[in-house]
Amino acid sequence: MIIEPKTPTGKGPAGWFTGDVWLDVIATPKADGQRANLNRVRFTPGARTAWHSHDLGQTLHITEGVALLGTRDGTVIIARPGETIYTPPGEEHWHGATPTDFMEHLAVYDTSSEPPLGANWLEQVSDEDYNRR
Repeated sequence: MIIEPKTPTGKGPAGWFTGDVWLDVIATPKADGQRANLNRVRFTPGARTAWHSHDLGQTLHITEGVALLGTRDGTVIIARPGETIYTPPGEEHWHGATPTDFMEHLAVYDTSSEPPLGANWLEQVSDEDYNRR
């Protein structure tokens, strides 16, 4: 076994997020054949991801606050601590905090063998899409 040092918390890239988002990388593939990634993601009130999809899907586990999760058909799901949301491969979606509260989730996804290697980042989520609930 190996104890890995904690990686520094990083600010989410502006191209991937609206508002302030902080990322902690918890796990990445270590050996041939492994693909799992695990990140802790913390959103300030009103912060959200850009539209994106994952080649091999994504699982989000809400640990704090209230999460908003949107799909291209206009559906916005509200999720609370302890709830887990699965997004199938290729489904374009976004997720973030409510306008008034922080939100934290654990994000699990597999790295694919072809670019974009896990996430395909698209355009920013409009205020209209974000406020649809």
